[in-house]
Amino acid sequence: MKTRMTLAAALLACSTLAAQANTFRWANDGDVNSMDPYARNETFLLSFNANIYEPLVRRNRQLQVEPALAVRWEQPSPTVWRFHLREGVRFSDGTPFTADDVIFSYERARAQGSNISSVFASVKEARAVSPTIVEFETTQPNPILIEEITTWGIMSRAWAERNNATRSADLTTRQENFATRNAMGTGPFVLASREPDRRTVLTPNPTWWDRPEHNLTRVEFNVIANDATRVAALISNEVDMVYTVPPQDTDRLSRTAGIRVHQQAELRTIYLGMDQSRDELLKSDVRGRNPFRDVRVRRAFQLAIDNEAIVRTVMRGQARATGLMVGPGVNGHTDALDAAARVRPNVEQARRLLAEAGYPNGFSVGMDCPNDRYVNDEAICTAVVAMLARAGIRVQLNAQTRARYFAEILAPRYTTSFFMLGWTPATYDAHNALYNLMGTRDGTRGVFNSGGYSNPRFDTLTNQIAVETDRTRRQALMDEAMRLHAEEVGHIPLHQQVVIWAARQNVTLQQLADNWFPLRLVRVGQ
Repeated sequence: MKTRMTLAAALLACSTLAAQANTFRWANDGDVNSMDPYARNETFLLSFNANIYEPLVRRNRQLQVEPALAVRWEQPSPTVWRFHLREGVRFSDGTPFTADDVIFSYERARAQGSNISSVFASVKEARAVSPTIVEFETTQPNPILIEEITTWGIMSRAWAERNNATRSADLTTRQENFATRNAMGTGPFVLASREPDRRTVLTPNPTWWDRPEHNLTRVEFNVIANDATRVAALISNEVDMVYTVPPQDTDRLSRTAGIRVHQQAELRTIYLGMDQSRDELLKSDVRGRNPFRDVRVRRAFQLAIDNEAIVRTVMRGQARATGLMVGPGVNGHTDALDAAARVRPNVEQARRLLAEAGYPNGFSVGMDCPNDRYVNDEAICTAVVAMLARAGIRVQLNAQTRARYFAEILAPRYTTSFFMLGWTPATYDAHNALYNLMGTRDGTRGVFNSGGYSNPRFDTLTNQIAVETDRTRRQALMDEAMRLHAEEVGHIPLHQQVVIWAARQNVTLQQLADNWFPLRLVRVGQ
């Protein structure tokens, strides 16, 4: 009997050790910057925090909308969406989840400090019908509201009020509150520890309402800014997965034993923006006027930049050159319009246009760029600087970490003259980009239009697209809007990058075209 008990104890010990071994360590070149899910409308922050905070509806492995905190929904009228909430759900501190938390989260998402207010641009009112039913009433019919709220995580009113975090701290002014470094949601994981710019640890939520597909007992997210160091950490088994893989290391990693490279085209478009709103640029040697208000100058910049060369040399072929602000996979994109919008580089023509606009010797301008956000971001900007120099444009590059970069280009005053940015339409619909990136800034529309492009006809088209339910007519409106924006060179689209991750062979994960990384779909083998 004693021997059998000892054997049983040994088997139990082995089982316990195996379970404890399911630590998943992964790395990225930049940090999340905030645990507040409303702090920034940026893929990496939203994706990371979605492991803690959940939306009413989420996306599955095929990026289709499925129930989450809402079990079903319907439209009693063209302007009313009714959601039936999942019963029995609790926040990880034990507080019951109710309609009151949904209404609070709606109000918080729209309040000052939030960076996701555009999600509810079409919503006139949110109301609790009962503790388990909420309704959203839109000003006009909105056929894609269900797509727009997939990234909106629900917060606990009681937790936020108890910790004086009823408003989101404004990251653009580097504010902080309790929700900046702490988190508490209904999701599959809970925040165990937070060391900004170094390491963040998550552990499974033992009371999560859903059936876990993951087998993780601990998740360690590490910030490793240097590309070579990050890749070396994966090869030496210090981390199990790298979220941002430099294109130049892809082949090497694919040939390394025990490592698998995951890659696919991303929905994100990388583009350049120019300040067209100020009478005089903040960062230029031109005085008394703004060169970017002249379409000839904007076209000259576009003609001087060789998108295909950037894809070929900087991105090592791991991107798709584009002429539009949305790419394949986004509803509204068409290959024909994309091809028509592309411009062949022509430095001599760029010089002629600059001379016609009154800048025969070019001019100087500062360029803001992140160095830890997009694939080869600083290298892309460096290439752009060299290309513009051939046309007589002298560019002073200011590459910064994402925290400083976004604080500058997304500040209320948009203190940038020329910048690089990337955007993935969260709805997988072109209207999202048209409204947020290209629409006239009015406090809700054009929140991420840091260049200040504005055209009344474009805004009218965007308004019509928002409520048009006929697919053919809606596509025609999107075509017209994107054609108008391209003709006016409102922005300069560069490419859609390829999502490249690398992980050890014993890691099973789901790579999505929107570059979201749901830890609930990760398993670590023994």
